[in-house]
Amino acid sequence: MGKLLWGTPKDLRTLLCELVSWESRTLTEGEKEFPFKVENKLKQLDYFKQHPEFLALHEADQGRNLVMALYEHPKAADTIVLISHFDTVQTEEYGDLEQLAFRPEELTKKLFERKDDLPEEARADLESGNYLFGRGTMDMKMGLALHMALIEKASMENWPLNLVLLTVPDEEVNSMGMRKAVSELVNLREERGLSYKMFFNSEPAFSQKPGDEKHYVYSGTLGKIMPAALFYGKETHVGEPLKGMTANYMASFLSQAMEWNALYRESDLGESTPLPVSLQQKDLKMQYSTQTPYRATALYNVFLMKRNAAEVMELFEQTAMQAATMCNTAYSGLCRREGIEGIGEVQVLRFEQLLEYAEAKRGVRFVSKLKAEILAHPEWDEREKSLRIADKLMIQCHELAPAIILLFAPPYYPAVNSSEDPFIMECIATVKRAAAENGVEVDQVHYFNGLCDLSYVNYSDPGNGWSSYERNTPVWGETYSIPFADMLELRAPVLNVGPFGKDAHQYTERLHMDSAFVHTPHMLESLMKSLCKKVLETV
Repeated sequence: MGKLLWGTPKDLRTLLCELVSWESRTLTEGEKEFPFKVENKLKQLDYFKQHPEFLALHEADQGRNLVMALYEHPKAADTIVLISHFDTVQTEEYGDLEQLAFRPEELTKKLFERKDDLPEEARADLESGNYLFGRGTMDMKMGLALHMALIEKASMENWPLNLVLLTVPDEEVNSMGMRKAVSELVNLREERGLSYKMFFNSEPAFSQKPGDEKHYVYSGTLGKIMPAALFYGKETHVGEPLKGMTANYMASFLSQAMEWNALYRESDLGESTPLPVSLQQKDLKMQYSTQTPYRATALYNVFLMKRNAAEVMELFEQTAMQAATMCNTAYSGLCRREGIEGIGEVQVLRFEQLLEYAEAKRGVRFVSKLKAEILAHPEWDEREKSLRIADKLMIQCHELAPAIILLFAPPYYPAVNSSEDPFIMECIATVKRAAAENGVEVDQVHYFNGLCDLSYVNYSDPGNGWSSYERNTPVWGETYSIPFADMLELRAPVLNVGPFGKDAHQYTERLHMDSAFVHTPHMLESLMKSLCKKVLETV
């Protein structure tokens, strides 16, 4: 047997630093180039020299690709899918050190010269010598490095278990990479006769609170959905304010009703979702004038455990109706005080109702053309396009005003959980035993508290709750879609075991080196070899 390329802690550290040096911020040229570099790296393995057909790139969108590499044992059907993402968030927060953000060794050394500028906990970690700093060290190129090392070892030692290495772009924004990967996983399973046993991710283990050094494994991941609203009032001149109603006035009632609303909190297995907050609120005036702002929008973040899109829309509509009632009550009092008739009561409509009304009034062809004009704006993302489509429809149907239009804006991450799956319970027990061999304490968390590509596998929705999402997402089927039908085909439990790190998406992002290069590799290899042993016992 030849020498492993990535078989020692030193080799893994070198691999990680190389992966990080290939900067791959979401929606940059680096993100487009990264998968080709990974492909070339994997081509160094003897297995893929002998089986080049098992290593492939698949198009995601906008020139971005995902990488899929299969190690297949000739007598095995059981397959573990190793999922990671290679895009990172931006780096402006590094300031004049931004050029070092993707050079972990140099950045870590440089930070010693400025350690007094670091937050107390980050400074202590730097001085300990246990952490490597840099964008992507923690989130999540170490996860990819671990998976590359696993597939190398499996191929060298001829493990009686199939492994699919899948690494994707765009996890940090819309998860287009993973959404495209779903159909590729279904195709691969059919072509090769694979039986998916587990979808395995290695997103990093996050601290549960400041100062928390415990290592966690995750048997599920939170979902996320983004209810959004268009507020359409009545324009007027600021000198005649009572002849109109500002959208900002209307928005204030719904935003107060949505922010931190406990109705949206879910609890399961002793854990709870964070409360909802607004992610954006703005009016749609393109320039300053003395015309009052009569169109505004808002996005709200809602985390999920058990609820589907239909249930969230029901709750959102309920909240919006209550907000509209409060708005109308306040406005009626104003009208009585000022002795005016007013412009009418605010009503609440779902996007699907607005769309149906607009198509009946102006025709399906006219509405399709209007949508196409919005979708043709490359400078607008899916969220902006969603809101602008609703806005343009309301301009054509302004007789419905004043109104609050409810819709969904991308992205949507369904929640997934495998905590009660006997196979996952056994896997977690194996991981804990392996960790204990190195003196590491591992605890289980039922829902990963950062968004994760595992949301798009092991999907279950017997009530077809996604149909509400399709009907109320203006860009659905155009610039955004979710392969719900194929997701239902990928029925296998999920597990996330990754290295420990801190401060993802901050300039102090850092990776615990012993965890990354010693402890987690041991946990992952112990788990995979225990699965191999079970396969052999059943043969």
